[in-house]
Amino acid sequence: MPTFTPKKSDIERRWHLIDAEGLILGRMASEIAKLLRGKHKPTYTPHIDVGDHVVIINAEKVVLSSDKANKKMVYRHSGYPGGIRSRSYADLLQKNPADAVRQTIRGMLPKNRLGRQQLKKLQVYAGSEHPHVAQKPELLELDQAKSRES
Repeated sequence: MPTFTPKKSDIERRWHLIDAEGLILGRMASEIAKLLRGKHKPTYTPHIDVGDHVVIINAEKVVLSSDKANKKMVYRHSGYPGGIRSRSYADLLQKNPADAVRQTIRGMLPKNRLGRQQLKKLQVYAGSEHPHVAQKPELLELDQAKSRES
């Protein structure tokens, strides 16, 4: 039996709405990365984008465990000597919470054109309002209580 490879016509994309209020950033980001890559589908193929669209609301209310918000740093480099810039996650979450969530998820996707294509299906909003009502995204509850018990 030959290996199944999905064609463009075989791929079904759904829209997921995730309320990030009170969720732990890293655990939420890993679940969203799975949705964007399509690993939750039986037709998952590593070299083809079969993932779903994800809309995240309330990004400003995401939480970091322990004291990571102040201790963990975010780095950027301009490409020039001495061009490295750093700031804490607490500072980034305060100034631009949508960027903090997007960067965290981006780090969990492939570092190539496939990963960039998958990241385009992610929409992050700091507040509870979003313009994707016409797509009828279904509210997805991420169960983090189960992962904390084990």
